[in-house]
Amino acid sequence: MIRHALIFWIAVSLAVLGLVTGIMDYGLGWLFWTLLPTLLLCALLIYAYRLTQKKPNGPGRSRPKVKPSQKTMAKVAGVRKTQAAPGKRKTYPFQVIEGSKGKNDEHLPKYH
Repeated sequence: MIRHALIFWIAVSLAVLGLVTGIMDYGLGWLFWTLLPTLLLCALLIYAYRLTQKKPNGPGRSRPKVKPSQKTMAKVAGVRKTQAAPGKRKTYPFQVIEGSKGKNDEHLPKYH
């Protein structure tokens, strides 16, 4: 954090030094011709940023409502019914499949 602050203040001090030496060497007219393109560039960047931030659906437009299918509604209703019973354990659609290879208990570690 201190490193970022150090870099920031070094950049600010160099910018101030550049402005002061530019004004001392070329006068206040130099300041106008130096800052004018900078201000125009900043204004252009802000304008482009605001264009990208506008939502595609403006305040006058509304999203079309999508009606879910019967199958989707049945799934949602089923999920709601199962969630209504607190205290019961969830049933998962998993089951243990026993392997067909013979197990050798000698090679199994005691703690695993």
